[in-house]
Amino acid sequence: MSPFQKFQEWHQNRHQYAQEWKARTGGKVLGYFCTYVPEEILYAADVLPVRILGSHEPEDVTEPHIFAMFCPFCRDCLAQGLKGRFDYLDGIMISQSCLHIRQAFWSWQLHIPTSFSYYLPMPHHVQSPRAQDYLRGELAQFKGAVEGWTGRTLTDADLDRGMEIMNTNRRLMKQVYELRKAPNPPLVGADAMEMVLSSQMTDKREHNQELAALLEKLPQQKRDGDPPVRLMIIGSEDDDVAFIKMAESLGAVFVSDDHCTGTRYFWNEALPQEDRLMAIAQRYLDRTPCPTKDWPERRRFQQILRLAKEYGVQGALLIQQKFCDPHESDIPQLARLLKENGIPSYFLEFDMTVPLGPFRTRVEAFLETLREEDLF
Repeated sequence: MSPFQKFQEWHQNRHQYAQEWKARTGGKVLGYFCTYVPEEILYAADVLPVRILGSHEPEDVTEPHIFAMFCPFCRDCLAQGLKGRFDYLDGIMISQSCLHIRQAFWSWQLHIPTSFSYYLPMPHHVQSPRAQDYLRGELAQFKGAVEGWTGRTLTDADLDRGMEIMNTNRRLMKQVYELRKAPNPPLVGADAMEMVLSSQMTDKREHNQELAALLEKLPQQKRDGDPPVRLMIIGSEDDDVAFIKMAESLGAVFVSDDHCTGTRYFWNEALPQEDRLMAIAQRYLDRTPCPTKDWPERRRFQQILRLAKEYGVQGALLIQQKFCDPHESDIPQLARLLKENGIPSYFLEFDMTVPLGPFRTRVEAFLETLREEDLF
């Protein structure tokens, strides 16, 4: 039995899990569209946050609601709502994100109404000296909206509990990621992705228990054979486990990543301070930013370099969801930076609803190039 089996089950049966959680606890379930949503406040209110993700299936229901030139990811997410797969949600929300996923949210709000809907104006200019006070004020309004929705007042003790649930989850997943630094890691990239994905779909208190059990077993896991080519995956939202498994079947292993179903989601914690909302605001301003918020200084690039060096990365796959403008503007400069630091990269434009065959051929060619370079 794989030590990651529970995470795989949670990921694959995400809707069933949420429905059973709701029936078991009587609590509310909220679907969210962006990882800048402050889950600490939702856990403080005993609301289950569930990330809205796609199914990677071709769909034909979003054309009347969203532009075809918008990314496949946002259209796939909206399709899940239009098909009724998230009918158990009591509410939805988004924190200021890219234009495409915002449009999916607005369309969902219009055509699949819930009892609670919230748009959180997370500042794009996170490097502004005014961003901290601004976001703290927005979080206060969001907290008030959640209190009105749930009918309970959130105390400092509640917020402390919400922060500790989230911080524990981040800390434990980071400890699992540390094991990927080994020459022949005890887990592969597909395991890591399903671990992080399942954390976005389950009660983190249960997820934390499973992580603690995993950390007792995983260091003793040994992988046979020669060490595989060490890859990093960077770029647009990517929850495509099938792609990761395909690439790793070719003699590679993903040892690190930079996307919002990976390190960008959990890498830093909310540091305790007397003003709890300020602590939460600071955490989301300090996290590894997505390209919509990574300006004027590109702070994310330095984090990518740190991870690549710490994890012994031999090559990077740069992933861009088709029509993803923020990542498209980043990739040329990022590729140059990686090359200057001795890390070859390969660009792939993703459509999460199309077959993997063409991607297999291209990844195979990239790996062959890396192996040839390693010989000289």
